[in-house]
Amino acid sequence: MRYLFSRIPVMLLLLSLYAVAVVMPAGAHDGEINGDPHALTFDDLISLGRIGSFEISPDAKLVAFTVTWFDRESNSSNTDIYMVRTDGGQPWNFVRSGGSDYAPCWSPDGKELAFVSDREGSSQIWLIPTGGGEARRVTDIPTGVSDPLWSPDGRTLAFTSRVYPDCEDMDCNAEKLDEWKNSKVRARLIDHLMFRHWNSWREGRWNHLFLTNIDSSSLVEINRGMTDVPPISLGGERDYDFSPDGNEICYSMNPDPMVAISTNNDIYIRSVTDGTTTSITSENPSNDNNPRYSPDGRYIAYRAQMKPGFEADRYRLMLYDRREKKTLNLTEDFDYGIGNFDWSPDSRSIFFSTQDRGRYSICRVSIRGTTPEKVITGGYDNNLRISADGRKIVFARQSVDRPTDLYTSTIKGKKITRLTDINAHLLAHLSMNPLEEFWFDGAATKIHGMIVKPPFFEEGKKYPVIVLIHGGPQGAFGDNFHYRWNVQMFASPGYVVATFNFTGSTGYGQAFTDAISGDWGGAPYIDIMNGLDYIIENFDYIDPARIGAAGASYGGYMVDWIEGHNDRFKCLVSHAGVYNLESMYGATEELWFPEWEFGGMPWTSRETYEKFSPHRFVAEFKTPCLVVHGEHDYRVPYTQGLEFFTALQRQGVPSKLLFFPDEDHFVRKPQNAELWWNTLYDWFEEYLRE
Repeated sequence: MRYLFSRIPVMLLLLSLYAVAVVMPAGAHDGEINGDPHALTFDDLISLGRIGSFEISPDAKLVAFTVTWFDRESNSSNTDIYMVRTDGGQPWNFVRSGGSDYAPCWSPDGKELAFVSDREGSSQIWLIPTGGGEARRVTDIPTGVSDPLWSPDGRTLAFTSRVYPDCEDMDCNAEKLDEWKNSKVRARLIDHLMFRHWNSWREGRWNHLFLTNIDSSSLVEINRGMTDVPPISLGGERDYDFSPDGNEICYSMNPDPMVAISTNNDIYIRSVTDGTTTSITSENPSNDNNPRYSPDGRYIAYRAQMKPGFEADRYRLMLYDRREKKTLNLTEDFDYGIGNFDWSPDSRSIFFSTQDRGRYSICRVSIRGTTPEKVITGGYDNNLRISADGRKIVFARQSVDRPTDLYTSTIKGKKITRLTDINAHLLAHLSMNPLEEFWFDGAATKIHGMIVKPPFFEEGKKYPVIVLIHGGPQGAFGDNFHYRWNVQMFASPGYVVATFNFTGSTGYGQAFTDAISGDWGGAPYIDIMNGLDYIIENFDYIDPARIGAAGASYGGYMVDWIEGHNDRFKCLVSHAGVYNLESMYGATEELWFPEWEFGGMPWTSRETYEKFSPHRFVAEFKTPCLVVHGEHDYRVPYTQGLEFFTALQRQGVPSKLLFFPDEDHFVRKPQNAELWWNTLYDWFEEYLRE
């Protein structure tokens, strides 16, 4: 359930959409920040540019990438497309408009860049000449589009759109969409699961994959009916791909009638010419996604899980031989999951990222299935791309004291060089400490802990501590710059911040991840308490009388669990926390998650649901607690927060409820995020300051 809290010739001048692109200092978006170094503030956090997707040009000389900028006054964000040379130099803003421009995709010859823009109201595909010129809109799809992909001959674009499954054409979709928008009735008559997901109701629409000519003279709908491409959940980086000869398109789709209880995404191959469709993964009842053809066209690589119903199972890298009609598991003996991956141009090996003990490593594996080798280690490095000439790796790197930038290395992981410094103007004036690591004895094995000291740390001084508890629960804290649960923001008022990757965390082998299922309040709770003991005993700058804790999703669950099981903390914060396991089951959307975690449904596995449900320990509640929830959170419905807050109030426990009617599992809007941070700061100030 992831309770988380996811190709251009060289040119010297490029034109933006309406004016000549301005070569600008990376990150100089809202003016320079002057003054001496200071602790990270919300003004700083919201001013940071956030690098998103990126793609290398076919000639391997340029990278197109997106940067999202937030504006507090308008309470919104906007995304632009930038360019940077792979051999270094200053990035420049290439596509900029009054709307958001994103999802850049190079044409096979590099002469045009396709992208999605909402500048005219709805999200449509636009093309812009990379040698200079005006952008033009390609699609006019009433339901909007996502994720364009060029065919190898450059004549066709694939994209997805949320459409009505019973419509035969776009005129029908337009009519139904207008009818829904103009109707005074907002009632829903539902006869299936799942009817809503994450933060939105389905409203009778499904994700379908389409092909369109560049001149929009034809439109082909690949999947029909009540099916989703990409899958509504548990998909990959991009769940469709063209064969190098352009005769096929492969895609991932869940064929089961009730996706709320199914993790069975399958890989399908469809002939572009006659529409013949076959599945290459029908024998695996678990999740297969992210298909990618090899450059020579012989193979399809994809990711696969092997345990039906378990979304946190380790991803293997699979290789389907199109000639022999056989599948090879390339990484069965590799005890770490496969993240994103990319083919080497010679089709002999695949590079992939993998979560690795609080960081991400980049690895390489031969198509012969030999043991993967680590190419780049020690950083938080992922979203890799291999240049078409086979000489470079471009990847995203971040750390707890530095937001994401793009880096490049040789194909062997040598000569690592930073390509962008998008926030240099801000970072130069910020004081942030790096991550420090330690290991301690947990319930059953050694546990990885991390700690960050506050800015302007003074030796000999005692500091209050905030323990952050990650979500997932199959997730992990790491050496990364998280924009919501940002460690530096928690540390900046003068707190030490500690995190523990307890039993169930990812990046420490699959057995360790598996161990939390059916034991939510068991070993993970012991690990956290042991970690707290460890830092108190081993770091003399920690004040044991001033310790708080905060967590979201499963982290919020653990806060709720702690509330009923000890009084070691001066105060707590539960954001989107799971409180009542039985009522949670009946209101969440991805039912495979609780059914796996607790061994079935509440009426078939009542003992487990009751054993680890925080609501059964209300009589022991005593620690002051701030409860936070968003009304559009359908993963952990907001009634979980209301139930918890009501119990705290009726027990006479000092407590507050921060409720957002316009947020979901996350707090996304700038002004809401500012209120969130200020409320947390006030709460910790009240209980943790001397």
